[in-house]
Amino acid sequence: MSKREMGRGLLRKIIGESYFQKREASTNDFNKDLRALSEEYCFGEIWQRPGLPPKTRSLLCIAMLTAMGKSAELRLHVGGAITNGCTVEEIKEVILQSVIYCGLPAGIEANRVAEDVLKERNLI
Repeated sequence: MSKREMGRGLLRKIIGESYFQKREASTNDFNKDLRALSEEYCFGEIWQRPGLPPKTRSLLCIAMLTAMGKSAELRLHVGGAITNGCTVEEIKEVILQSVIYCGLPAGIEANRVAEDVLKERNLI
């Protein structure tokens, strides 16, 4: 199995079948190369490494996306974190820690995004 195929399988698991199918349906000539890059190197290479479990990688993504203020990607990764076994409490703690290092506005936005995702999944 190629790294891209492995990455696509992991991505499908993390983001869920419904979102994966929407992503597939919206792939076009403009975005297909970027998506292939993400599938092969992000999810096929880095996420497949044995050094950190998926749960830890998810928590790191939440912290980094909070720091960068990337709400759309944060939404996706909060859902993925739940899929990867993170608890609501762990997600909350990562966001609270991020507030201290990234600033209150970034933390408030991250908290808002996480809260929306967790409500959608009936977890809070």
